[in-house]
Amino acid sequence: MKQLDDAAFRATFGEPMVPVTDDEEPPFDFWDYFEEIPEDDFEGYDCSAGAVDQAWRTPDGRFEHVLVNSEEEADVFMVVVLDRDAGVVHGHRLLHLKDEYGMP
Repeated sequence: MKQLDDAAFRATFGEPMVPVTDDEEPPFDFWDYFEEIPEDDFEGYDCSAGAVDQAWRTPDGRFEHVLVNSEEEADVFMVVVLDRDAGVVHGHRLLHLKDEYGMP
């Protein structure tokens, strides 16, 4: 399990990030990885329902960010970063949109 720091996470972005449509399936099954993420990495947030309302892809198609919703906060997600080219999970990061992007 690779918890990504801010720099490593930002290195998986591209401009502009492209939303993945509802009818697209993930490029591979990542749920086994998700289930193995250490509890401490969730910082007390509950993402165990596995609900995903958003996923974003880099313009070159290499990385896909799957945002797994938390139960407590609408703006907190466990992001699983998929490396589509390698067919592996690149890592994960708990994302607080309010804190990291100044969203209201």
